[in-house]
Amino acid sequence: MSKPLKDNICEERLFSTIFRTYSKDLHDFLYYKFGSKFNPQDKMQEAFVKLWENCAKVPQHKAKSFLFTTANNMMLNAYAHQKVVWRHEQIKPKYSTNINPEFILEEKQYKARLERAIAKLTEAQRVAFLMNRVEGKRFKEIAQLLDISTKAVEKRIYGALKKLRKDIEEL
Repeated sequence: MSKPLKDNICEERLFSTIFRTYSKDLHDFLYYKFGSKFNPQDKMQEAFVKLWENCAKVPQHKAKSFLFTTANNMMLNAYAHQKVVWRHEQIKPKYSTNINPEFILEEKQYKARLERAIAKLTEAQRVAFLMNRVEGKRFKEIAQLLDISTKAVEKRIYGALKKLRKDIEEL
């Protein structure tokens, strides 16, 4: 009787084979789905880095699924972040130049603190929080989009708010 081979994707030989097999398909998938604006080459490479970091946890037969799901989620996060940037760019001040320069400086500093605080949130919290507060989606809509329960959405958003309040005193 022959012994079943235990393939471990942590082995460099097997990981290289997986990279050669799926890298072009993954890049093409990201490029066709999202275009070049969000740099599909970088996201493809980051997905392989995450696979390498989790190689002991991911069986070989699930490597492709892991890569495509991870890369797709990274692109969706980049897209969500870009939507926030676009919204901020569209908001033009409706007041004249007689505003106190000190106020403008404080506003910029506050905005920078807020963006840093949002960046510190976990990925799950950040996605749920931005979908709710920026995109205006209700908890039920977010739950359907993320394929989680409404309670999980509530927990993520309330956790995000708690961390934001801790990081930024003015909230």
